[in-house]
Amino acid sequence: MRRLCALALVLLAAACATPPAPPPPAPLPYPPSARERLQRLAMAEWQDWGCTTSGLPGPALAACAPVTAARPEADPSNFPRVLAYWRAVPQTEAAIPRNRALYARALGGEATPLWAEPFWSAAFISWLMGAAGVDHVEFAPDAAHARYLDHLDVLAATHPRTAPFLPRDPAAYAPEPGDLACFDRSRRPLARWADRASERGQFRPMHCDLVVSTGPGVVEMLGGNVNDMVTLHRAPADAGGRLLPTPRRFLVIMENRLGRLPPWGPVPIS
Repeated sequence: MRRLCALALVLLAAACATPPAPPPPAPLPYPPSARERLQRLAMAEWQDWGCTTSGLPGPALAACAPVTAARPEADPSNFPRVLAYWRAVPQTEAAIPRNRALYARALGGEATPLWAEPFWSAAFISWLMGAAGVDHVEFAPDAAHARYLDHLDVLAATHPRTAPFLPRDPAAYAPEPGDLACFDRSRRPLARWADRASERGQFRPMHCDLVVSTGPGVVEMLGGNVNDMVTLHRAPADAGGRLLPTPRRFLVIMENRLGRLPPWGPVPIS
């Protein structure tokens, strides 16, 4: 009887075990036009938000002629802009109904915290990728930076020859236009990106910007929800073009290989 009970427990445990997640589909290479379009879209959004900058003082390397005066997210004129970003991610239930109600009140003349919550920076990056024509297999849009980074990390590990992005150590790699520069915003930040694998799939507050230009001592990157708008951040870099660890300590650079994989060009796997 005891043997039968033990066997039943073993069978029950086996039945309840969660099957391993299937590997992601193999990503496809993209032409250079996708990378170029990504950059053009990012620059156009910065222009529409008023060409604001943060970080290092001095004129931006990236040229920008503002379409209008800079207005923060709470200005009713920006309602459709941020709405478009949120429509690019699957997690719309918490953001859109709440902010539609705030927008209706703002139209009546009431001062409202329009688009203050939830944060929309990851939705902005997701919108850029989708609008540039990058499919969900190659970039899984998400309202959290950590989750779309997890997807890119898995693709890099399982399909290193065709992965659209590869994780790079900020201390060893000089970012280029098109790359994603990401840092950890949590109270207990990860020491290195490899540590993320043990908690993959869990939420972690992070932020990523799209690199748009580089120059001596500076890396310029565009991000959403920075000072309540799309802002160009000028981050300090060393003589080799690598990002310095202050004031932001970048955790990972996702090297953008759109338009650089065969048949458009070989990329070393390392």
